[in-house]
Amino acid sequence: MPVNEFSRPADAEPAAVLADFERRARRFETPCGEGALVWRAWGSGPPVLLAHGGHGAWSHWIRNIDALARMRTVWAPDLPGNGDSAVPPSVDHEMISDALATGLRQLIGPELPLDIVGFSFGGVVAAHLAAFHPELVRRVILVDTGGLDLPMGHLDVRGLRGLGDEERRAVLRANLLSLMLHDPASVDELALYLLATNGRRGRIAAETLVLPDKLLSVLPRVSVQIDAIWGEYDNPHPDPAAQEAVLRRFQPELDFRVIPGAGHWSMYENPAAFDHAVQDLLSRPLRPRLPVR
Repeated sequence: MPVNEFSRPADAEPAAVLADFERRARRFETPCGEGALVWRAWGSGPPVLLAHGGHGAWSHWIRNIDALARMRTVWAPDLPGNGDSAVPPSVDHEMISDALATGLRQLIGPELPLDIVGFSFGGVVAAHLAAFHPELVRRVILVDTGGLDLPMGHLDVRGLRGLGDEERRAVLRANLLSLMLHDPASVDELALYLLATNGRRGRIAAETLVLPDKLLSVLPRVSVQIDAIWGEYDNPHPDPAAQEAVLRRFQPELDFRVIPGAGHWSMYENPAAFDHAVQDLLSRPLRPRLPVR
């Protein structure tokens, strides 16, 4: 079994863990609406862009950055309207893609096109970027990405407003197990902290940019290679075989990997298996580009 690079003391303060990554990151800003799109980069080598999930931030990838940065320059933006990044002039995929494209040309330029690994909402963003700006994208790896017009699992997500500390913590834990993680043992202090802090800073309704069929509708326009990684127990988008079957209608040679024991946030819950899968996919030669339908 591969070993993940992320290693911190079990009692490490979540804020201190994030601060360590921030200190080691190279931070950049590019235009986005009336403000900036904020990017962070680690490592060296060919670029790979990590696109986080809805109501998230770069920190969705906190357990994977160090492993990937050993062989790649990891670019992890806060997507428009999330984290430190401004809201675009219009909250739609064209505007989000244009903001990302501007940043990629400014920051990476001659190293384009690049590979993109997109988690959930970030996978739908990556597919639209590949459709609108195919010259910038080498391949897309979808991670637990909805929008395929398939039945969703049962989700029981509660709000936090007006709750006391103990009840708030219990609801955060329940929300993580309903939406993001499978094994109760995976709900650690860092996961609780990230869910709470990232959720407060999400200023766009990501679900409206995913559900029910935003990925399905753009796939005919994507000519670059798509592969996929799925958590075995992804509750929001269950039955990996059903997800794979839809994707293969558009990319028959799709390489589809399942991360054992993991829920929707598969790269957090089983980072060693995820890192091994994504590194293997990134190392493989590209298949020929598909004609746009």
